[in-house]
Amino acid sequence: MNRTDDRLLPVLLICAQALVWPGAALVRGAVPPAGALLVAVLVAVVVTAALVLCRNRPVVALLVVVAACALGAGPLPAGATAVLGTAGVGLALFTVAARRDAFTAVLCVLTLTVWQPLYNVSLHGTSSRDSLHLALTALLYAAACGAGVRVRRIRRARRAAERLRQRTEAERHRLPAIERRRMERELHDVSAHHLTAVVVTAGAALGLRDRRPELVEEALDFAVGTGREVTRALSAVRAPAPSREDGPSPEERLQDLVAGFRRLDQRVDCEIDPLPDGAVADAAYGIVREALTNVARHAPGARTTVRVRYGDTGTDVVVTSSAPPAGAAAHGAGLGSGRGQGFLRSRAREAGGTLVTGPTAEGGWEVRAALPGRTGAPVERSVPRDYRLAQLTAAFGLVVQPMLPMLVLHREEVQPGATVPAGVFFGLLAVAQAVALLWLRRSPRAARGALLALVPLWPVAMSAGHYTGPVLLPLALSLPATCAVLVADAARRAAAPSRAGARPPHTDARVVERLRDRFAEIRPPHARAADTAGPSAVGTGIRSRLTPPATWRMRRPVLPVAAVAVHAGAATVAVLDRGTALPVVAVVAGTTAATALVAGASRWAGTRHGRRERAARGAHQDRLVTWTEEAVRDAWAERRRIAAGLETTVLSRTADMVAEAEAGRLDATADRAREALAAMRALLDAVRDGQAETALRPQPTLQALDLLAHQLRATGRDIEIRLTDRVPARLPTAVDLAAYHAAETVLAIGGDEPAVVELDAEADMLTLTATGVPDTADTAAAERLATRVTALGGTLTTGPQGIVRIRLPLAGAPDIEEGQR
Repeated sequence: MNRTDDRLLPVLLICAQALVWPGAALVRGAVPPAGALLVAVLVAVVVTAALVLCRNRPVVALLVVVAACALGAGPLPAGATAVLGTAGVGLALFTVAARRDAFTAVLCVLTLTVWQPLYNVSLHGTSSRDSLHLALTALLYAAACGAGVRVRRIRRARRAAERLRQRTEAERHRLPAIERRRMERELHDVSAHHLTAVVVTAGAALGLRDRRPELVEEALDFAVGTGREVTRALSAVRAPAPSREDGPSPEERLQDLVAGFRRLDQRVDCEIDPLPDGAVADAAYGIVREALTNVARHAPGARTTVRVRYGDTGTDVVVTSSAPPAGAAAHGAGLGSGRGQGFLRSRAREAGGTLVTGPTAEGGWEVRAALPGRTGAPVERSVPRDYRLAQLTAAFGLVVQPMLPMLVLHREEVQPGATVPAGVFFGLLAVAQAVALLWLRRSPRAARGALLALVPLWPVAMSAGHYTGPVLLPLALSLPATCAVLVADAARRAAAPSRAGARPPHTDARVVERLRDRFAEIRPPHARAADTAGPSAVGTGIRSRLTPPATWRMRRPVLPVAAVAVHAGAATVAVLDRGTALPVVAVVAGTTAATALVAGASRWAGTRHGRRERAARGAHQDRLVTWTEEAVRDAWAERRRIAAGLETTVLSRTADMVAEAEAGRLDATADRAREALAAMRALLDAVRDGQAETALRPQPTLQALDLLAHQLRATGRDIEIRLTDRVPARLPTAVDLAAYHAAETVLAIGGDEPAVVELDAEADMLTLTATGVPDTADTAAAERLATRVTALGGTLTTGPQGIVRIRLPLAGAPDIEEGQR
């Protein structure tokens, strides 16, 4: 709820209460006493103020509302606090469930459900006939609690999705810059070490060849070996291994940072977990660096502890320093700019976290940052056991409170043959239904069975409690729980990945058509012939593997039929037990039609909600996949741009240097080495200043798998990509493109679970095996994969536990030049 709702709903409740009382009494001509009106106004003011302020202290607001309504119910006539005592308490319960943990919400519901009938008995005794309002109140409380819990879960899921979206969008713009810096660093290393060494060695040999002629031969051999090493190093720069990056990991960077401060005589201990490269790792590095720098400036010699813990829900970065030793001089105390604390908080905020700093009890200083973890979800603080014990004690005290005056002051003679009111049975059944609903997520089958088993007990409760009210009203009270189960089941089925044989959504169909057009020009001859001759054996095999089993295609509506049968049977028994002039067939037909209508409406509402949820999730996932593809394509374009400069300038001059050295011309070898070094430096300047044309981005191949893995790891997902030695260094272009897009599609539909992609080649077949991608059972995802694979006459198989295996033939695939990709 927003703040407008917080102010509006209490006002609406006061208006409704005024219509019930004293409005109804005034219409009948009865003017309430002034004292009663004053008490009612005071109760309304207190309840309204509590509901307006319930956002910050929902449990306290709930207690205030209950206490005000309970105190006003004594002197006021019946109905004077009916709306505030039911809808007002329900609104407060909803706020508690939406803003506090599930334990607190359930404890509040159970406490109120037990306290209210005991308080009612202490006021009016046990002479109430039906006490149906007890069951209605229990259902209201359970519904408010369930709605609040659902709202809290939805908000938490939306916040997690929004954090993941922001993280992916931030990493999308970082990947091309990271790739540019990586290649710039590697090129600098090559120029600073290999080519410079050749120039220096050749120059020294030329200067000493009259006195030491053997140095010329050594310089020529060194130039040949170094030139080949340069070629291999530059090839690695153009196509690094996709398993892990060649550069230092975030953990190694942090350890190097700590080692550097240790060399400055700082006593630093560290406990650092492995971190994925990305915004979180950069923020952690910056925070630790700034914190250690402040310690070196203001508390030299103080013992410092650095802890970096990376988990599923959060990353904790803690830098704690003790008090500086006595007599230590802080020579760098005046060197800071005074903006360090602001920079620390901005780093944490940009990464999606928070940061707090302050002194410790021992006289030191602590910097503590809470950053996103593997899933980007916030860290939920654990509740101390003492707090739980206090909650249980308070709840027990509230339950016992109405019994004290009843046991001490009130004494009522129990008439012989007195029966328990039917409302008590109804309340117990409503509480049992609410408990079953609480277990619906953990044990759905047991919860559904318990709910259906409780339905036949309602006619028994009506008979045992001698219920004389409307015969269908108690049975209608048993329907909301069943409707909630039907809605949840339909929404879950509609939101789950489509495993039916139905046609994919129109968006997925457009994707499939676009993929078919993309691979139309690179299809091998035998695949094109299959288009005109009919379905090929390969295509039929793939379709047969993708066809879901019959148990998936035929979803028998067992739960709705069972619900209709049980509720219709209970209603029929209740009506016939009360007695009716209608024939039995008419009663059965009427109850069955009514329950079927309610069940059908619940299924329809659940299906619509599930489809909307699936569409929203699909749009969110498509947006993330699109950003990942754009980031990889931009980074790949940067790599290709720089690689093109390497091929036309540095590599060609390096090859000339090797040729001159092999020919024994040391002067020419030195000149070629200088030219290669100059070309390398010019290329470095171009790398810093230039950027790839977005309209000329080439299609990524398997050599871009390291970029794809880097992007996915940066967003918090654990990805491992392995290439065996049997994979050829140069693949046919069609196979290279199809294999990369297949790997990209498999990883895109894998969700957040860790995944491993392994590529191997054997017997003229390229095999891609992916594990940890359970969502490939989705028809649309399988259709996309099948379209990519059938373009080259390959095979696609899916196995249990999220295993996908794709086989692409290497022989017979057309090879297209790089410029035509």
